[in-house]
Amino acid sequence: MKTKLFFLLSACLIFCTPIIAQKQKPDPEVQRMIKEISAKSIEGYIRKLVSFGTRNTLSDQNDKTRGIGAARDWILEEFRKISADCGMCLQPQTQAFLQPKANRVPEPTTLTNVFAILPGTTDPGRVYVVSGHYDSMCGSPTDTKCDAPGANDDASGTAVSIELARVMSKYKFDATIVFMTVPGEEQGLLGATHYAEEALKAKMNIEAMFTNDIVGGVTTQKNSPFRRKVRIFSEGVPSNETPQQANTRRSVGGENDSASRQLARFVKEQADRYLKDFGVMMIYRRDRYGRGGDHIPFLERGFTAARFTESDEDYAHQHQNVRTAANGKFFGDTPDYVDFDYTANVARVNLIALASLARAPGKPKNVGIITSGLTNDTVLRWDANPDADIAGYEVVWRDTVVAEWTNSIAVGNVLTYTAKGMSKDNFFFGVRAVDKSGNKSPVVYPRPAQAPRPAASPSPTPSQ
Repeated sequence: MKTKLFFLLSACLIFCTPIIAQKQKPDPEVQRMIKEISAKSIEGYIRKLVSFGTRNTLSDQNDKTRGIGAARDWILEEFRKISADCGMCLQPQTQAFLQPKANRVPEPTTLTNVFAILPGTTDPGRVYVVSGHYDSMCGSPTDTKCDAPGANDDASGTAVSIELARVMSKYKFDATIVFMTVPGEEQGLLGATHYAEEALKAKMNIEAMFTNDIVGGVTTQKNSPFRRKVRIFSEGVPSNETPQQANTRRSVGGENDSASRQLARFVKEQADRYLKDFGVMMIYRRDRYGRGGDHIPFLERGFTAARFTESDEDYAHQHQNVRTAANGKFFGDTPDYVDFDYTANVARVNLIALASLARAPGKPKNVGIITSGLTNDTVLRWDANPDADIAGYEVVWRDTVVAEWTNSIAVGNVLTYTAKGMSKDNFFFGVRAVDKSGNKSPVVYPRPAQAPRPAASPSPTPSQ
């Protein structure tokens, strides 16, 4: 009787309630950084970018006060000032390239990515990129003469990159962070494509990329029920998926467990830890209908990436010639329609995610779920994490119809785990790495594997 009762209680621990591993405490330095994000500072960046009249990618590159060149030079100088303030901790850089004639580029044109690198202390080869595009447009992407203030699209995202550089440069992180701004987005994601292609050639280990595009919280939507949220778009089926990978995904059901979806879950989980009045709305799409952003070139080259965008848009204040219609309705993307406090909150979400990523261990590699043999147990395996301060790993799981990870268990510094009495057919599983400070990597979804590695460690008993 006692044995039967013990079995029932154990089963209930597994199936009746979430099993939570040691709760991750907020990092006091991250809390300090959150407070240092300034809506006033962001407003200043946005108004300065708008002051250049137009930032059309094809506009003048040599005028000191108007056009894409003036904006480029100002951003670079701003990164240099920030670096000087932190004892030259940043590496401000430009990446110029000749864009050939294309659909929205009538003549070969030099484009310049502007960014600042904050090198990691212990794992500098692991890189995280945050970006906004500094070009703008009116109704036509090739109209170089019209005023194109681009306050929301995308001075707001550019301001987020600069503000994050200002705040985060004062702190240390294990991994490297790149604060980036790119041109050519309105011409076809050109600046981001060049950076991603060069990163691929250089075999950069970019573990995550965020683009912030239209994060100004347009003021006409202040009464929306989604006002206290920012959307994060993440693709399910990977853009670079091979036919063999597609067959595997279809056979086991991995449509909602791509690396980008795991990144989005990580962002939401971390934001929920630190913020009470602002949060993340996960959108299971690569981007909005008929639209695209600078995360896409990274996805297409196999990097993990996601897009931040305000919860509700107003298309009268995007891609419009500045004007007042006969009925008195105003059109134009001007600072009057940007909520700087909203943009500051989006910056805080980015900061929390970036800091949590760059201070955590890298993601576990070669995570597998053993499919050889028929059993109601689930066996997972993974490679040893190379981080010097690795403490161990957590196994997470959820019901197959649930969006977020609901259960987790600390399994120690082992390379295998057996979930007794939990069929891989009934749950989705994942593995994440944990360091000695309690920082956790994003979850890695396992791929089918044929045999466990030898000397599997005993599985710990779950605890509430």
